[in-house]
Amino acid sequence: MPFVKLQKNKAYFKRYQVKYRRRREGKTDYYARKRLVVQAKNKYNAPKYRLVVRFTNTDIVCQVVYAKIQGDVVLAAAYSHELPRYGIKVGLTNWPAAYATGLLVARRVLTKLGLADKYEGFPEIDGSAEEVEALEDGPRPFKAFLDVGLRRTTTGSKVFAAMKGASDGGIFVPHSETRFPGYDAESSELDSEVLRSYIFGGHIAEYMRSLKEEDEERYNAQFSRFIKAGVSADDLEGIYNSAHEAIRADPSFKPTEKKTDGKPRRQVQIPLNAKQRKDRVRQKIEAFKRSQE
Repeated sequence: MPFVKLQKNKAYFKRYQVKYRRRREGKTDYYARKRLVVQAKNKYNAPKYRLVVRFTNTDIVCQVVYAKIQGDVVLAAAYSHELPRYGIKVGLTNWPAAYATGLLVARRVLTKLGLADKYEGFPEIDGSAEEVEALEDGPRPFKAFLDVGLRRTTTGSKVFAAMKGASDGGIFVPHSETRFPGYDAESSELDSEVLRSYIFGGHIAEYMRSLKEEDEERYNAQFSRFIKAGVSADDLEGIYNSAHEAIRADPSFKPTEKKTDGKPRRQVQIPLNAKQRKDRVRQKIEAFKRSQE
């Protein structure tokens, strides 16, 4: 039998060190996190802000976060389930909703820091890729770096919709135009009309029209919530345009009203100790004996 080198011996297992818990769970990319969190030494204790964008099956989460030794601190947050308040009733996880959520968190954090009047961003949406520039006689713009987590940064991804919304909302998010929908890698140019169409749901409206013509039954099933809300393909641009104006007018957070029916909440039964359990058993035995007499 030829010699076979023993790869994992006792020394290997004695020196083995497990990875971080969130790496084992596949939740955090620590290679990226280190570069997003570590601040330059000459900036001392100045926070390094991140624009965190996360997606669930039914919601979009946008947060402005900075790291401390104790853990991450959320400066401001916005969720797509807040958008019905601004007129967007359905489609809360699509491209225009991601843009509106990014716009909401930008206006919210700038209002909190007192920079909303100085940095309004780009209210006129023309589909061009622009970054916020510093004022000559005022404070510098609020700067945050995009944190996409584990999501693939493909061209046209919804994480860039949230980033575009935050950038148009007045936050300085360093980026280029190469990952926006409408960018052509061969010509190295961005088609601003395509990007503007995505922001106002033009691609959704086009799909709604084509699907309704080809297969109305599938259209009724796929866009049932749109039909129930009375939203047609022609209404989408107006809905998103009105929502953007409403977000800029009042980006403040308003907690939802808790619905109570007046009934008392279910009381959690306090567990019995050993003495009480034994006494309960004794009472049951005595009650059983009395019933047998």
